[in-house]
Amino acid sequence: MKIYGILIVALLVLSVLPVVIATDVGNSVGVSITTEKFAPKIWMCDSRSVTDDNYEQGANGLSLSERKHNYAFEGESIHWNVLVMDKNKIEEVTDVVGTIGPSQGIGNDVEVECIRQVGGDREIPKSCNARILEERLTAFDSKTMAYYDCRLTVETPVSMQGEYFITVEAKDATGLSAIMDENEYWFLNPTIALSVDGDLTFEEVRPGTQAYSQTLLVGNDAEVGSGVILDMFISGDDFYDPTSSGARCPTTNQLALAQFRYFATNGAFSTATSPVADAEGYVAIPVSKEISAAKRIIRNNDIARGAGVTSTVTEADWNAGNALSPGSEMALTFKLDMPEPCVGDFSEGQIYFWGEAI
Repeated sequence: MKIYGILIVALLVLSVLPVVIATDVGNSVGVSITTEKFAPKIWMCDSRSVTDDNYEQGANGLSLSERKHNYAFEGESIHWNVLVMDKNKIEEVTDVVGTIGPSQGIGNDVEVECIRQVGGDREIPKSCNARILEERLTAFDSKTMAYYDCRLTVETPVSMQGEYFITVEAKDATGLSAIMDENEYWFLNPTIALSVDGDLTFEEVRPGTQAYSQTLLVGNDAEVGSGVILDMFISGDDFYDPTSSGARCPTTNQLALAQFRYFATNGAFSTATSPVADAEGYVAIPVSKEISAAKRIIRNNDIARGAGVTSTVTEADWNAGNALSPGSEMALTFKLDMPEPCVGDFSEGQIYFWGEAI
């Protein structure tokens, strides 16, 4: 009986001690995750073009494919398609814009907002050359990517005149931005002008004879450094006696422009090869105060010349000796076939020279 009582007490004492009912023990630690603020990426894709303004005849809004130098004028446009990517999400991109500035890089003056395009091919065109370091991106992801259409039109010389780098820039909501690799360099709205050296004077011309002028030099006086090439044109008016002298030549008081012809040379080219040149290589002067293909000074590719003749605007026309680079000159000599009878001094009228940037 005594021993039994002792055992009971021992058991009661043990029952108030902690009891371990498993072999595992746990704890916790805080986690800190920071997402990279991904700077936008931008790539120029397969479409880049330069287009004409809305004013020149025969090329309204069409490709300015003849422009081989880096100058552009008011109303002409540069057009790109670009691919933009932001791994945070494409909605982080707040602006895709065309910029111009004196140096390459981000932060230049914003000139035009690009237009986001809906959808996109499932495969990124190879022409985009979309890469992040050595990784080439092939699959289009609408959650992180978008295509944009960008068209920058040259403004007036008041706001755009001089030499600029031009590119497309993408900006995100955090202030990060990037430009496409292809920066362009343009001379915008250079000053263009013509120089005319010499006088067109016919003195004491006997009716029924031919007279020749001194040779005039017509030059491209465009702004230095612009590289502007001018396609050259000529036209004129009929002539009248400005005084009340009783003029007549030969049937009325008008000396017709058709009585004048000219011979022009520019390097290896001249009017002598025109199919409508006379025996001396002289050709007629069109009547008009407007530029058209039929009024090019040297047109070796025309099948005819004169009023009503049309000609397409082709590179061959101006490459065949009719273009002047800055500082260069074209020589023109004029011939007057004076009618008989003729009386009067015919000084009221003009012969016009035109230069169109190409």
